[in-house]
Amino acid sequence: MAEIATVARPYAEALFRVAQAGNLAQWSDLVSELAQVGAHADVLAYARNPKVSDSDIAATIQSLLKSPLTPEANNFLNMLLANGRIELLPEIGTQFALLKNSAEGAADADIISAFELSAAQVSELVATLEKKFSRKLNPNVTVDPSLIGGVRVVVGDEVLDTSVRAKLQQMRTALTS
Repeated sequence: MAEIATVARPYAEALFRVAQAGNLAQWSDLVSELAQVGAHADVLAYARNPKVSDSDIAATIQSLLKSPLTPEANNFLNMLLANGRIELLPEIGTQFALLKNSAEGAADADIISAFELSAAQVSELVATLEKKFSRKLNPNVTVDPSLIGGVRVVVGDEVLDTSVRAKLQQMRTALTS
């Protein structure tokens, strides 16, 4: 997958520069939508069909989006289609989000909890984690009952695992060694 990331990076960087000159939040939403559409297997199969023209593919993708394409976004989509790079949209979306977070001094935080967390618990946990990681966090909370208790937090390449399952695994390792 490193090849896809390498090829997608210049597209994401160029798109980010255009977005910085305009409305970054609006561009972020649009790029996220394009990434979701570009990740769909049926869209990719349709785009690979040699009997379908690039303009038909562009029109189909535009019809699947909630927000209308700006002229710049339309040019971007047409350029990807002309170069046969529509499959890069999900990776471009990922790298665009990383660039946006970096510019804002933020990071995505995957919070996996053993139990459902209330909004108040999430906001309190995020406030504590923001102090620990020294940056603003965009939480993505999921529930995994196999953790037994506690939470597991992944921010970039840093992992904070305070789950009961992790503690039991540490005890098992200590007892068997």
